[in-house]
Amino acid sequence: MRKATILDQPTEIRNIDKSDMLGHCMKTPAYCRDTIERAEQIEIPRKVKVSEKASISYRKPNKILIAGMGGSAVGGEILHDWLRDELPAPIEVCKDYFLPAYADEDTLAFMISYSGETEETLNAFMDALRRRCMIVAATSGGTLLSFCQRLRLPCVTIPSGVPPRAAIPYLFFPLPIIIEKTGIVLNVEKEIEETIQVLERVGRENSVQTQMEKNTAKKLALEFLETVPTIYGFRQYESIARRWKTQFNENSKVPSRYEVFPELNHNEVVGWEASEEFTKEFSVVIIRDPDEPLEIRHRIEATKRLALEKAGKILEVYASGTGKLAKMFSVLHVGNFISVYLAILRGVDPTPVKTINAIKKEMEKLSMVAKLRAEFQEMVYK
Repeated sequence: MRKATILDQPTEIRNIDKSDMLGHCMKTPAYCRDTIERAEQIEIPRKVKVSEKASISYRKPNKILIAGMGGSAVGGEILHDWLRDELPAPIEVCKDYFLPAYADEDTLAFMISYSGETEETLNAFMDALRRRCMIVAATSGGTLLSFCQRLRLPCVTIPSGVPPRAAIPYLFFPLPIIIEKTGIVLNVEKEIEETIQVLERVGRENSVQTQMEKNTAKKLALEFLETVPTIYGFRQYESIARRWKTQFNENSKVPSRYEVFPELNHNEVVGWEASEEFTKEFSVVIIRDPDEPLEIRHRIEATKRLALEKAGKILEVYASGTGKLAKMFSVLHVGNFISVYLAILRGVDPTPVKTINAIKKEMEKLSMVAKLRAEFQEMVYK
């Protein structure tokens, strides 16, 4: 009971959430409006000179790539799930050092790095330069910003000082706005506005001030305590399920998993045949939609009945809103709050990511970013 009541005690929460991750959750709608204003001010050039012999020509793309890692890649995954059935150009997220082979002069290549120092994204940037992709960046500074400024490439400059996983508005909303500027008509202004309004409502409903009995995120955080969260999504909720998983990893500091219907019915479900002594350690949350397709609804109900009877807990979270994007972000934002409240229940500060920082420190021994800076200088001054 002590652990449960702490979520209704703001002073106790502040003592644990020292870097105020909950504050970033509450500021999410404001971050959305700020980044939309920043993105709308970006002008797409007709041509950018890369070197004496090479230039990038900007026009209507037939392919879209988003290069980024971790929190900087989430926006691209959401964009893919949101627009895959509407956009005439294929969308792919690249979470590696190099772009796929098909990337060329007709490819709009977003380079997303919150810090501007992500070595995988900087390497992908150099790859995109060599292929003359239509590069657009979003970053708070660092090497990526300096590269863009040197070549006068379009770049959405975003504020520093926010953990990348909390900066998702800055890493997502520029994407559809820039895509429209390149000639692909999306007409998503109303859907984006509804999304922000839904985020505001979800924030109020799940804030620290909203008591446990009326707070979905607090109640679900308590359900997940001392379990391995397993998130099931479908279609446009694949990226949202994955986001929940990574938020549990980074904020709550716990292992977590995610899977997607209908694919999970062809492999994942067999794992639940393990002994109950093992499976009871897992809690399953299924992302639902009031308008989910009949075939998906039937699969979910069959899976609950035939495969999950030995899971520790089976929970459901329903999307809210009217538009597809608003529904996606409604679930995403509840997950943000849940992951922070679970961290508080566990007595850990949600913000620090010691293991990630330790691995980055180890990778710095290769001096890859310095090598990329030298390669950039050699390329642009040829």
